[in-house]
Amino acid sequence: MVKGLEYFKKVYDVVPGWVQKMHDYNPAMLEHYTALRGIAMAQGVLSVKEKDILLVGMNAARQYVRSMVYHTKGAIDGGASLEEIIEYLLVAFNYGGERALQTGLQSFEYALELTNTDADRFSHEASAIDIVRYYSTFTSTEKSKAYFAKLLDLFAAKDENALKSELLNSNVVSAKMKYILMTGIYITVLKNEETDYWATKSRNVGVVEEELAELGYICLLTAGIPAWFEISDALIQK
Repeated sequence: MVKGLEYFKKVYDVVPGWVQKMHDYNPAMLEHYTALRGIAMAQGVLSVKEKDILLVGMNAARQYVRSMVYHTKGAIDGGASLEEIIEYLLVAFNYGGERALQTGLQSFEYALELTNTDADRFSHEASAIDIVRYYSTFTSTEKSKAYFAKLLDLFAAKDENALKSELLNSNVVSAKMKYILMTGIYITVLKNEETDYWATKSRNVGVVEEELAELGYICLLTAGIPAWFEISDALIQK
């Protein structure tokens, strides 16, 4: 088995069909893509776990299930907890609304399976407030219980501005990582002005240029070279 196929078998336990076809049609292309992915997903100023779980959140927001599910496995293999997965999926609401939360349930179901967690599955057509209520049952600390109680109150009150702000506050996941995620979402959907806006907001909560650059590398993997154009415009020139 060539290097590229071995790499993806190690990552996903099996060789995905899209990888096999890339190899069958152009083995050199797969080798180059594998090298690019290996560098982009390597430990850096962002950890491997952070990179995978960011991709989970980004792809939930833009409702790209295939990539979201692949990276759910990477996140769990990297040590992500169910509560971390939940918070990244919740942030996706700030871009994709209720539909993003419904899409994210597929990631969470897979995370339950990967962690051998016995839990009821939830309807993919459930309302946003019911999904948040469901996720609240997986909280493990009083701090998290209070956080979810506040979210549920804001959903019930339909106070969208306060809700979107609260979703970005620290709980199990830091505010810093949530702002990185928001930046990544707008990179992957190729919204230039919004990418610059969230990059600036991210800097205000302590995100550094090297982290934004690494974010750009992983966005390139899921949204192509145009994603790099978006973040490169926002990066400060060295």
